[in-house]
Amino acid sequence: MQKWLLKTWYGDDSRGWWLQPLALLFAAVAGLRRSAYRTGVFGKYRSRRPVVVVGNLSVGGTGKTPIVIWLARELAARGLRVGIASRGYRGDGVPARLVSDADDAAAAGDEALMLHRRLRSPVAIASRRADAVRLLEPICDLILCDDGLQHYSLERDLEIAVVDGIRGLGNGRLLPAGPLREPRTRLSEVDAVVVNGPGFSWPGAISMNLVPAAVVALQGGERLPLAAFAGRRVRAIAAIGNPDRFFAMLRVHGLSLDEHPLPDHAAVPPATIANDGVQAVLMTEKDAVKCPHGDLQHAWYVEVDARIEGPAATALLNRIMDLARA
Repeated sequence: MQKWLLKTWYGDDSRGWWLQPLALLFAAVAGLRRSAYRTGVFGKYRSRRPVVVVGNLSVGGTGKTPIVIWLARELAARGLRVGIASRGYRGDGVPARLVSDADDAAAAGDEALMLHRRLRSPVAIASRRADAVRLLEPICDLILCDDGLQHYSLERDLEIAVVDGIRGLGNGRLLPAGPLREPRTRLSEVDAVVVNGPGFSWPGAISMNLVPAAVVALQGGERLPLAAFAGRRVRAIAAIGNPDRFFAMLRVHGLSLDEHPLPDHAAVPPATIANDGVQAVLMTEKDAVKCPHGDLQHAWYVEVDARIEGPAATALLNRIMDLARA
C-alpha cells in the first residue's frame, strides 16, 4: 500500500483520482480545525520563551531533523540555551518528560533520542507539544518545536517549512490523494522556506544540502570518512521518509549497495544487521538508535550534517537571535 501511495503521490498525476473526494473532506476538516484555533474556539498555549517551529507540508522525510540540529548548534554557538520539543514517534498518551541517556527508541522515539545523543541539549517529549515546551521553559532561552507546523494549539514566534527538493510537493494534492497535510499556499505564510537539495523552486527559499560528516561505528564509536568505504559492497539500511535519498548519497561516494529500504520509523530487523559475512552494514543515524545490542562490529551509521550558507541563512539566524533578546 505504501509503495502504491508513493507512486501515486510522486509519480503519474493520473493515478489515484478516485481519492480526490477524500482529499476534499480532509481539506474541509483541516480548514475548520485551523479556523477554530484562529478564532479562539480552541485554546492555544503561549510560551514565555520564544518558540521556533520547524515542520513540513508533506508527510515523510524532507530533511527537517538535520535543520533542527543545524539551528540548535548555530544558536548555541551564539550563546543561547536551546531546547527541543517533540511529540515523540507514536506519542499518544506520553507524559511530558526529558529524554535521558537511559532511554531507548521505543520509549522516547527514534528522532527525539537521536537529537538528544547528537546535541546533548535538553529534548522534551509529550503527547501535547505545549506540555513539552512548559518543561523546557525553566532551563532554556529558546525552544525549537520539531515537526510542529500543524500543531496549532501551540503559539509560535517563527515558522520554518522544509521541502524535499527532489520530491517537491508531489502531485500537489492533499491527503490521501497526495502527500500534503496543508495546501501549497501555506508556504506563503511561513517565515522561511528551506529547500533540501536541488529540484524545487520557491521565491526567497534558503538552500540546504546534506553532507556526510562521518561514518561512525556502532561499537566503539570509531569515525571514518565515507570515502573509506568507496569501492566496497555494503548492505545499506534506511527506515526514513525517503530512503532513496540516503542510498543516492552512498552511491555518489562510490559505494556498491545491497539496499534495504524500510518504512519510516520501522524497527531494524535483526537479520539485516546480522554478521553473516557482509563486509559492512551502513544505516542512518536515526536507525542506529534502534539497533539492539550484540555483535555489531561490522555495523556503522552515517552522520549527516546540513550545509546552509549565504545571506539568507545569516538573516534567519539573526532574526531568531532578535526573538531571544526581546
